[in-house]
Amino acid sequence: MAFNIIVLAKQVPDTRNVGKDAMKADGTVNRAALAAIFNPEDLNALEQALRIKDQFPGTKITMLTMGPGRAAEILREGLFRGADDGVLLTDRAFAGADTLATSYALSMAVRKIGSYDIIISGRQAIDGDTAQVGPQIAEKLGIPQITYAEDIERVVHGRVRVKRRLEHGVEIVESPLPAVITVNGSAAPCRPRNAKLMLKYKHAKTITERQVEHIDYIDIYNSRPYLNLTEWSVADVDADPVQCGLSGSPTKVKKIENVVFQAKESKRLTDNDADIDELMRELIENHTIG
Repeated sequence: MAFNIIVLAKQVPDTRNVGKDAMKADGTVNRAALAAIFNPEDLNALEQALRIKDQFPGTKITMLTMGPGRAAEILREGLFRGADDGVLLTDRAFAGADTLATSYALSMAVRKIGSYDIIISGRQAIDGDTAQVGPQIAEKLGIPQITYAEDIERVVHGRVRVKRRLEHGVEIVESPLPAVITVNGSAAPCRPRNAKLMLKYKHAKTITERQVEHIDYIDIYNSRPYLNLTEWSVADVDADPVQCGLSGSPTKVKKIENVVFQAKESKRLTDNDADIDELMRELIENHTIG
C-alpha cells in the first residue's frame, strides 16, 4: 500500500525581525525587506507526511508552494528532508493574494497534480495567522478536512485516524480519504536535512532558475530528471486571473501603524536576596504575577 501526499508549504518573512519597512503602502507584506524562512508549522506537516512514507514504502510526497521565484528554496528544503517532488506556483498575477485567492490558486494546482490521497499543511502561516487556507482548499475540492492535527496515527482501508490538539485536551477523529489535514505546531518537529539527499538535490532548479544557471550544469537536467522542479503559472493551472492575486482578494488592509515599544524607566537589581524579595513583592502588588 502506498499513498500520494501533497504537502502545502509556504516561504514566509521572518516575523521575529520586523522593522518599519515590513509593510508596503498598499497594505501587503514587503517580503523583500525581510529574511525568508520555511513556515514553522509547514515543517511539522512535512514530518507527518514523512512518517507515513516511512511506514508505507512507495508513498510519494509532492511539495507545493506559491510565491516568487525564490520560494523554490522551500521545495529544495523539502527534498533535502525526504520529499520526492516539488511544484512552484508563481506568476505576477498571484501577487497580493489573501487567503481566498491563495486557496483558489492552490486548489487549481492540486487539481492539475491530479492523483492525491492526503493533502497536509501547517495550521497557519506566521505572516497571517488566519488558519483559513487549508480549510478553504478542502471546501473548494469538496473533500473532508481535519484541523489542529497533532499526530496522524493511522492510515488504513481508505481512512485516516488523527489526534487533534484542542484548547482543553485532545480528540481522536477519523475521516475517509482523500482529505485535507492541517497540523499544529505542537506536532513532532521535522527531521533535519539528510546529507545524501542534499547531495542528490542540491542542483534541483525550476526552469526560471535554470535559465540563469552556469552552462556547465545544463546537461545534468537532461540526464537527471528529478532535478527539474515544476513551475506553473496562472495559465498552466487553468486558473481565472480575476480570482487570483489582489483582484481575487476581498480582504483589504485599511490602515497600518508601526508601534515601537520604548522603556520609560528601568530598575537595576543585584543577585542578593533583598533585591529579589523586593521585586517579587512589587510584581505581586501590581498583579503582574499572583
